Amino acid sequence: MVPLSHAAAFAAAALIIIVIPGPNVLFAIGRALTLGRRSAVLSVAGGVTGSFVPLLAVSLGLGSVLMTSALLFTIVKVVGAAYLIYLGIATILQRKELATALLSSAPSTDGGRVFRQGFVVGATNPKTIVFFSAVLPQFAVPTQGALPAQLLTLGSIFLAIQALSDGCWALLAATARSWFVRSPRRLETVGSTGGLMIVGVGAGMALSGTN
Repeated sequence: MVPLSHAAAFAAAALIIIVIPGPNVLFAIGRALTLGRRSAVLSVAGGVTGSFVPLLAVSLGLGSVLMTSALLFTIVKVVGAAYLIYLGIATILQRKELATALLSSAPSTDGGRVFRQGFVVGATNPKTIVFFSAVLPQFAVPTQGALPAQLLTLGSIFLAIQALSDGCWALLAATARSWFVRSPRRLETVGSTGGLMIVGVGAGMALSGTN
């Protein structure tokens, strides 16, 4: 059982980390601008679900291995970054298609695909991996026993805050999108901007360190 004081302190630390836009937030915003509210929500859902992967790994004791293996951490980081850059470039190339979409609605897209893309971003987010590996264990109490359960409990608090914060960012971006879709030229600009944002997130992930 995690002491309430530890849970509250962890929630405060998690909130500080989460509200600062990182790969998950920027990816969701990019999807909100290019594909609309539904895709933004699905991206957030995928990102939160993907974040459960490093949480589970840390809870099972794999987090320490990841943090002590520079090669393994680099592989995870580069894979995630390359995937983001690919998605960003694809979005930029498809900006003409966005400009021809109906002005009153977002272009149709496969919800499952958007969710899976968000999942990959969440699962390979270096900020989340580092936080779960280096910060999360500090709020557990080994003497209380059931350490994996404690880590999962604390991690669930993180995921709940992430869902709320990322969701707010995405919905705000989706609301702003309605102004852009009043003009095909604006919509094309949105496609380019959203794509460049996603590429930028990928480049940032590739260049980021472990601290």
